[in-house]
Amino acid sequence: MKPRIYGIRNCDTMKKAFAWLEAHKVDYEFHDYKKEGVPPGKLKAWATTTGWEKLANTRGPTWRKISDEEKKKVGVLELLERNPSAIKRPVVEAGSRLLVGFDPDEFAKTF
Repeated sequence: MKPRIYGIRNCDTMKKAFAWLEAHKVDYEFHDYKKEGVPPGKLKAWATTTGWEKLANTRGPTWRKISDEEKKKVGVLELLERNPSAIKRPVVEAGSRLLVGFDPDEFAKTF
């Protein structure tokens, strides 16, 4: 089964992940949040595995643009679904493993 990579194509971190995968001849499927949105149920499933704290890119500009009022009113997963640029990238489903963010060592262990 091919790993599935979730993210945004033009993100610098995604480009590093793509380059690593291609250099190591790992065949993968790519899901672009900008074009396709976040698949229903994915954020909840990922948060169950890793916790929402690992999924939310709270240091990025998209997260910082969300008002504190909205953050208090709406659940984090709903905010991430509405603002997929605030999801840490990449999210990789590789069999039973879930990787969040690009770490060459973790990629090497997984692939």
